Amino acid sequence: MKLRTQVLLLQSAVVAVALGIGFTVFATTTEDRVTDEHGQRALAIARSVSADPTVRDEVARYSIADDGVVSPDNPELASGAVQEAAEAVRTATGALFVVVTDDQGLRLAHPDPEQLGRRVSTDPTEALAGREVVTSESGTLGDSVRAKVPVTDPASGRVVGEVSVGIATDRVRADLRSDLADAVLIALAALVCGAVGSLLLANRWKRLTLGLEPEQLTELVREQEVVLHGISDGVVGTDARGNVTVVNAEARRLLDLDDGIGRSVDTLGITPRLLDVLRSAEGIPVAATTGDRVVVAVSRRVVRDGRDLGTVMSVRDRTDIETLTRELDAVKAMSTALRAQRHEFANRLHLLDGLLRRGHAEQALEYIEQILGSGPLGEQLEGIDAITDPYLHAFLVAKAAHAREQGVTLVLGENTWAHATVRAPVDVTTVLGNLLDNAIEAARTSGRAPAEVEVELMEDGADLHVSVADTGDGVDPALPDVFAEGATTRSDPTVPGGRGMGLALARRIARLHGGDVVLADRGGQRTPENPTGGAVFLATLPGMLDERDTGWAERI
Repeated sequence: MKLRTQVLLLQSAVVAVALGIGFTVFATTTEDRVTDEHGQRALAIARSVSADPTVRDEVARYSIADDGVVSPDNPELASGAVQEAAEAVRTATGALFVVVTDDQGLRLAHPDPEQLGRRVSTDPTEALAGREVVTSESGTLGDSVRAKVPVTDPASGRVVGEVSVGIATDRVRADLRSDLADAVLIALAALVCGAVGSLLLANRWKRLTLGLEPEQLTELVREQEVVLHGISDGVVGTDARGNVTVVNAEARRLLDLDDGIGRSVDTLGITPRLLDVLRSAEGIPVAATTGDRVVVAVSRRVVRDGRDLGTVMSVRDRTDIETLTRELDAVKAMSTALRAQRHEFANRLHLLDGLLRRGHAEQALEYIEQILGSGPLGEQLEGIDAITDPYLHAFLVAKAAHAREQGVTLVLGENTWAHATVRAPVDVTTVLGNLLDNAIEAARTSGRAPAEVEVELMEDGADLHVSVADTGDGVDPALPDVFAEGATTRSDPTVPGGRGMGLALARRIARLHGGDVVLADRGGQRTPENPTGGAVFLATLPGMLDERDTGWAERI
């Protein structure tokens, strides 16, 4: 049986049981209430009759009369004032009977004239003792709810008789049945409302559970636990109102989050770029940085049966890939430099081969002496000897070769000096490489001549200061913050997560080491302070140099 059917039946049963109990209590209390109401009505009628002056005078007269006056054979009783008054009241009120007796319990008034002068069939002792009585009894006229009230002598105030008024039990039952019939109709209406409410509840339950049964929900929760906490991607889920519903362990690790379940996504603590990704739900991978990690995030909206269930964002760690990519870029740059040197070396060997084949030994010797005096490295990047760290030395030579292939000349500033060994070469070349790549691209695309990039590296104790300037058009005014994640004027669909991460990553790495990367001049025109006319970036990298190691060149 489906859950909604079970809910419907259970709710209907609960409503039916509740109504049954309520109806039983109502029926019991109603019977007592109706009986009491008719008893009070009989009591009121009896009081009115016992207070009638004519009745009191006549009953007092019969009470003090000689024995034998009140008897079935006395025709005066049938036409007397007491009988007429009692019958008038009975007819007016619809009572079953109005009986009046003397202090001996002999009837002075009765609906059946043949009963006049006879003793009443029920005990009159209580009323004759001066007490009012309401009770249910059976007499000569049948079952009734009756009230007995004493009649007192107007002169002395002593009890001289009683008035007994009865209302037929059938009439009480008729009123009870009427009330119970109304109650039954109300109960049936309540039962119908309860059934309709149960049906609506069952339908709402179906919508809330998407038509899934409890067993399916249980299995779904188990699968969710296995999938969400077993995959290597971080998962953050929100409902349609933007409240967090899911944060798996990998998401907490990658994004440095606490549980966050039930909170608004605005208070979750993720970076603005990731927050934009989660809100947009465009399904496009976007690269972002968080802490010391680089991640790729993508979010999608979940819709089922036309209903918006919320958004799910998956986050994948790209830190190791990004590190390997930077190292690969460095290796590629070095291989480019080696390829250029090999090409240049092959050209020189071809020249020597030609000279020697033609017997020009003296010219060949002179040419060898010339190239030994200059060397290919010196020709490729003038002033490179001011950089003694082997990793940084090779990196700059490779970047110079890469720049030449782009039609850009890389020059070292006249203040360049760094004779210590770099402690974290990957971080240094990441910062320097991103600044140089942007500068080379700006110089190449500007169309200005000469296309140059000037870089200066200055050693200050253990700190390394870097300045990169280009002859490009400067920073685009449309980019108010060039260090924001995703800030770029180029788009490349082949890059996962898009471009615009270089400067943001460079600044983040510098700040992790206590330094910074800033835009010193947006460029756009040549000035005395900015003779290149392009953008000028400054980077400070504290503690990146080993002051104890000041010259690998001297050791080789």
